[in-house]
Amino acid sequence: MSHSSSAPVIQEVEDKKKIVLVGNPNVGKSIFFGTWSGVYVDVSNFPGTTVEITRGRVGEDALFDTPGVYGVSSFNDEERVARDVILSADTVVNVVDATHLERDLFLTLQVIDMGLPTVVALNFCDEAEALGVKIDAGALQEALGVPVIPTTAVDGKGVAEVYSAISLARPGKAHPEIEAEVHKLLDRIDSRPEALMVLEGDWTVAKRHGVEPLAERERVYLLRRHRANEIVAQAVTRPERTSRLRDLIGRLCLDPLTGIPVLLAVLWGCYQLIGVWVAGDVVGLTEETLMQGYWEPWIRGLAGGWVAEGSALGQILIGEFGVLTMTVTYLLGLLLPLVLGFYVALSVLEDSGYLPRLATLVDRMMTSIGLNGRAVIPVILGFGCVQLGTITTRILGSKRERTIATSILNFVVPCSAQIGVIAGMLAVVGMKLTLAYVATIFACLAILGTVLNKMIPGKSSALLIDLPPMRLPRIGNVLRKTGVRTFFFMKEAYVWFIAGSLGVSLLHISGGLKAWQNLVAPLTEGWLSLPKEAATAFVMGMVRRDFGAAGLTELSLAPWQVVVSLVVITLFVPCIASLMILFKERGVKEAMAIWAGAWVLAFTVGGVLAQIVL
Repeated sequence: MSHSSSAPVIQEVEDKKKIVLVGNPNVGKSIFFGTWSGVYVDVSNFPGTTVEITRGRVGEDALFDTPGVYGVSSFNDEERVARDVILSADTVVNVVDATHLERDLFLTLQVIDMGLPTVVALNFCDEAEALGVKIDAGALQEALGVPVIPTTAVDGKGVAEVYSAISLARPGKAHPEIEAEVHKLLDRIDSRPEALMVLEGDWTVAKRHGVEPLAERERVYLLRRHRANEIVAQAVTRPERTSRLRDLIGRLCLDPLTGIPVLLAVLWGCYQLIGVWVAGDVVGLTEETLMQGYWEPWIRGLAGGWVAEGSALGQILIGEFGVLTMTVTYLLGLLLPLVLGFYVALSVLEDSGYLPRLATLVDRMMTSIGLNGRAVIPVILGFGCVQLGTITTRILGSKRERTIATSILNFVVPCSAQIGVIAGMLAVVGMKLTLAYVATIFACLAILGTVLNKMIPGKSSALLIDLPPMRLPRIGNVLRKTGVRTFFFMKEAYVWFIAGSLGVSLLHISGGLKAWQNLVAPLTEGWLSLPKEAATAFVMGMVRRDFGAAGLTELSLAPWQVVVSLVVITLFVPCIASLMILFKERGVKEAMAIWAGAWVLAFTVGGVLAQIVL
């Protein structure tokens, strides 16, 4: 079988057999991948996207884990990535949820219509049994024409059997009508899977072959859905519908009357875990006690025997912003615990089945600013740490949505470290001025979201999401996901932090930071009506947001000056750590546009407010 194009991540293993795991979201593919590949894992962004693709090795073969999708198409980045990896597959292992077979078989039949050798892993058989659902695996195998292996992956049951069945993988029984239409295209398209994509109207694949896409998607989809329903009717026996506690909890999470209190409780829990306990207590221990209290004095003493701290090289290595001091402290003392805390929370929300219900609940509200319900997660987590919020925009379905959400996070969302200082300063000026501050920031958020929604080309993706059953998260699965995700995030992030540290050190050595303070001072005094010293607080906010906010507490400010200064420091540029994450996630061009825009927004809004009230 020939394929007209492959992404570099696939071309790297062109000489190996490519086994590709395919399935809907939350069907347990990652367990199969982790069990088979062990430590031989590589996680990277698929070219042109922020969608992660996981590649491993199993024996002499290359193993790929694709994003969870409901069909092979091109409606969003996840589907486009999954499509390109599947089109390059030699064998597909399709993991399906035994409790949602009607839904999952659509993707199974699409892969079979492609003519790819396939094995089906019938997962969650334990849950299906608990629900009283009886599945005739033999009848299912006969109807599909490919091996079907019952599994309960979280307990390790059937995982080895699925791997053994890969050698028995074969093309299944394609829908006769769809197969006939595909064969008509093979004189122009040398790949049956890609011919199916062209039949279903995929512009990208059609362009690769210099042909026009056909407009048969709806007809093909209806034929496939009808066949899936027929197979389920033959192979699945369900009991009379009975109400279960987890179904009741799932419904309560969706009803606005009960769902909003549940949402507030979950968000409060996430904030307490990440924003208070991790960002406060844990980071206080790791950053201040361990790194600043032990690591930095030790490394300064060690390196100081070789290079003077006051020299240019000494400042770059072990100075205030040094590669061996600030960078290591930020990475291990600040970022690592925050990323661990975030991924634990995200994995628990994923595995429990709550995350898609949360997205559904707030979807209508988020669409007003060009986002869908998924965006509530990064926005809320941004109040714990803007870096984490920016990382979490990966869960959004399109580049447009990620740009809008990232802009909102870096323009108007204060991190937990800032919030503590801001709350302390607002407590002194009274409720009236506190409400003025909150109203100003909220207005900026609403206006910014509306403007970006209208300015950025394209349309945000609709919220098409599956509601899996509510279940207790498996500790082993949560820890495994957290460990892998954290390791590969830190592996990518450290380069950006070293680059940021070098940049700030060079500015410090050359006098650039001082010059920047002097440059900003006239604007601070004339336009913002604040003391000249406030410029120093703003510049320090570039290094750490809470440094900037804390710097304002040392100034003698009138009540309205407190509000103006806090509005500016909230809307001001992200700290160096967040900026490095911004570069990593959004690219240099977009990151610099957001960074420069934050300067303009902060000083414009702060100045207008100052001219009105001062």
